[in-house]
Amino acid sequence: MKPGIHPDYHDITIVMTDGSTFKTRSCYGAAGDTLRLDIDPKSHPAWTGVQRIIDSGGQVAKFNKKFGGLGLRKPK
Repeated sequence: MKPGIHPDYHDITIVMTDGSTFKTRSCYGAAGDTLRLDIDPKSHPAWTGVQRIIDSGGQVAKFNKKFGGLGLRKPK
């Protein structure tokens, strides 16, 4: 490896959504930093099979406000 061109590879702590932690090596942040996950294999529908809407920043509410009435007609 050429010196000085590669990022620093160090130990960090990962905190899962349920609070469990593990240590790994990464280029993220600085040595000893903590990375808190919003979505992980314990909470993501692709692994759990349970659908759950995660509305970060109101995107789902914005979509529902804009397109909520599309395709629905009121009975006469």
